[in-house]
Amino acid sequence: MANIIISKKQYQELLDKALRYEYLRSIMEENIFSPPPTKNIEKIIKAFERTGIYSKEFIKSLKRGLKRSSYFKNENSSSSSRN
Repeated sequence: MANIIISKKQYQELLDKALRYEYLRSIMEENIFSPPPTKNIEKIIKAFERTGIYSKEFIKSLKRGLKRSSYFKNENSSSSSRN
């Protein structure tokens, strides 16, 4: 095996890419298509708001998108009809 000499910066870049690849590979091993733990739009919105990292525009857009989703409509329409 031949030795290859690279700079410390190049080594750090390669190491960073390798770690990112390994992280993504580990995520892909999980079931990424599993359904969310809740279908309740209000619970989801509250969880995003609690983080404090999302803008009001993003939260508003997220809520609008979830309301449009056929996956979430069934749960939220049935819960609102119970009230």
